[in-house]
Amino acid sequence: MYQHQSTTLKNGLRLVMIPMPQVESTTVMVGVGAGSRHETKRINGLFHFMEHMAFKGTEKRPSSLDIATEVDAVGGQFNAFTDKEITAYYVKLASKHTPLAFDILSDMLTNSLLKPEEIEREKGVIIEEINMYEDTPMIRAMIAFERILYGDNAMGWWTAGTKEAVKGMKREDFLGVIDRLYFPKNMTVIVAGKLNNDKIKRLTEENFLQLRRKGKKETKKIKLSQKKPKTKLVYKKTEQAHFCLGVPGFGYSHPDRFVLGVLATILGGGMSSRLFTQIRERRGLAYYVKCFPDFSTDSGFLVVRAGVRLKKIEEAIKVTLAELRKISEKKVPVKELKKAQESVKGNMVLALEDSQAVAARYAYQTLLEEKLRTPKEAMALIDEVTVADLQRVAKKIFPPQNFNLALIGPYKEASRFKKLLQS
Repeated sequence: MYQHQSTTLKNGLRLVMIPMPQVESTTVMVGVGAGSRHETKRINGLFHFMEHMAFKGTEKRPSSLDIATEVDAVGGQFNAFTDKEITAYYVKLASKHTPLAFDILSDMLTNSLLKPEEIEREKGVIIEEINMYEDTPMIRAMIAFERILYGDNAMGWWTAGTKEAVKGMKREDFLGVIDRLYFPKNMTVIVAGKLNNDKIKRLTEENFLQLRRKGKKETKKIKLSQKKPKTKLVYKKTEQAHFCLGVPGFGYSHPDRFVLGVLATILGGGMSSRLFTQIRERRGLAYYVKCFPDFSTDSGFLVVRAGVRLKKIEEAIKVTLAELRKISEKKVPVKELKKAQESVKGNMVLALEDSQAVAARYAYQTLLEEKLRTPKEAMALIDEVTVADLQRVAKKIFPPQNFNLALIGPYKEASRFKKLLQS
């Protein structure tokens, strides 16, 4: 299992190298501890917008076509992603072309042109992206769920932002957040794949040592607490109802984080999970049923998502609530626990076959967690989860007042669904 090597450059930039000798590719990823959590309402969606603009041209490569042409010429891939607390940019290519990945990423992050005309043009692209998400009920349900869970603050706002905010963004907004949050101590370079550590360190110094901005990230702490269940009904004419039913969970560094992961797997982590069996296989109520946890630095949640037959929505929600209550009242059989643990570890092994997935895993750890764990160390913590742990955590997170329900479908009476949570 992979062993990482971590070092810090003179300017405070952290470099993490993860050799994967069995592959011929390398992923170079630059992560920034900056996401939608660090936005105000006026600029909600700016970090997602910035992810788009990074590929629009630099002084050395004046257009997006220039950047794409260089990557395409070596058969590589490049992309970026934005989350609540992190933005990451990466290039994945054959290992012999690793210097090109460093050159392109450092160029994008230090010499981006951010042309006003490109910003205006890209606004249309992002607004269409927002329209696409709004037309996708399973995504819209998740957006509604996060809003009722976190409320009207940056953690509850959509990462893509609002159309109104996007339309009002100016070049000065991008420059302002770059100056505030794109500084070495708030960034990390992750390199995974076939690599030579000495060469990677040299390339990092050559391309990123010039980052000398100083800054201080200010983040308002989020503490989730509920006194009563909450519901959010979004009316939309659909052929299927989509709901998210979830509860407040834990942050990355919480000691029960891995317990929550195993618990979610038992409930809805696969085709033999409890919810999949009860809702889809035995009753034929839904096509997809999933349960998963989400973590941030100081908060998180566990959520069940499902797409359900319109006339059977109440039954599906009742079955879900029954399973959540059951797992807090009755101990999980040891055999079921062991199966879930092996499932979690097996999924991790499959993900670790891809250098891009490995780089992303370490980017999140480096920027958001208190320590770096090897996959082997994470698996050991998964193996330590006990039947008693599962019941203890389930009792903690599943009291009646903790439930949040977001629902998308052709329904107008929210009271019928509020009653389900209160029964």
